[in-house]
Amino acid sequence: MEDAAAVPRRWTLRLGVVAACAVVGAVAACGTSSPGGTGDSAAGGSAAGRKITVVAAENFWGSIAAQLGGARVTVTSIIDNPDADPHDYEPTPADGRAIADARLFIDNGVGYDPWAAKLVAANPTDGRTVLTVGDLVGATDGDNPHRWYNPGDVAKVIDTVTADYKKIDPADAGYFDQQRTSFTATTLKPYTDVIATIKTTYGGTPVGASESIFAMLTPALGLNLLTPPAFLRAISEGTDPTAADKATIDDQIKGKKIKVYVYNSQNATPDVQRQVEEAKAAGIPVTTITETLTPAGTSFQDWQVAQLEGLRAALAQATGK
Repeated sequence: MEDAAAVPRRWTLRLGVVAACAVVGAVAACGTSSPGGTGDSAAGGSAAGRKITVVAAENFWGSIAAQLGGARVTVTSIIDNPDADPHDYEPTPADGRAIADARLFIDNGVGYDPWAAKLVAANPTDGRTVLTVGDLVGATDGDNPHRWYNPGDVAKVIDTVTADYKKIDPADAGYFDQQRTSFTATTLKPYTDVIATIKTTYGGTPVGASESIFAMLTPALGLNLLTPPAFLRAISEGTDPTAADKATIDDQIKGKKIKVYVYNSQNATPDVQRQVEEAKAAGIPVTTITETLTPAGTSFQDWQVAQLEGLRAALAQATGK
């Protein structure tokens, strides 16, 4: 983890992008296209006997895309390692080739994965659909980028991915509609149910958090997040939080003004580690969330449900409900 006082961890774009973009440009210059790409745009995906090639910048969107597409798609997620930081990721030539060959490319946007937009721009392939989640939900630079923690935004992505699949492969439109129905009504039900349960049982409970990821989820849960927004953003962006904000959180913990403390275990800075220790010492239950799918290979819904169940247990311990 980089020193927060040095180069900000967030929004850093490294030289690896240049190399990867050069590869993508070479692919475009050679006229290489993917199955169902420019040369097959009229025929679509499986209508031409081929699956739709999908590439997602991050595995949380890739997991959803794979489940919505089922047997009619093949999905690759570039960020699929829990130890990788999507903000500072250094693309490889293989990443450039994958994006060049994709019929549908999904990135998060809102400054979260700027390397992805660079690679797309390096290869303006006809017939490729690009879904930038931030643009879809109307987020702009400076907004909270962690859109996959907002259940409403997740629902918009589900609808849009399904629509994109149907546009690319109209012959299988009915199949994609069935996939969406099954995914939303059955597969995601444990996820939506636990969110509703937490809101009903613990709505209004004051909580603290280490960074802005959790701020995307708390409105749906009905929890009262007391941590100063500037602190949440500073930790998320890898900058140094103010002494005033740290003092406010110390007071919230020592005075037991919060019932539960939630922290991102993939970004436990010294300030966060200290707060975790203080919360435990004060008898405040502590629970974790992560930025990307953990463990590697799990599904979006299983990952989210496991974290939400951990939160529900902590809230039960704190409130006796």
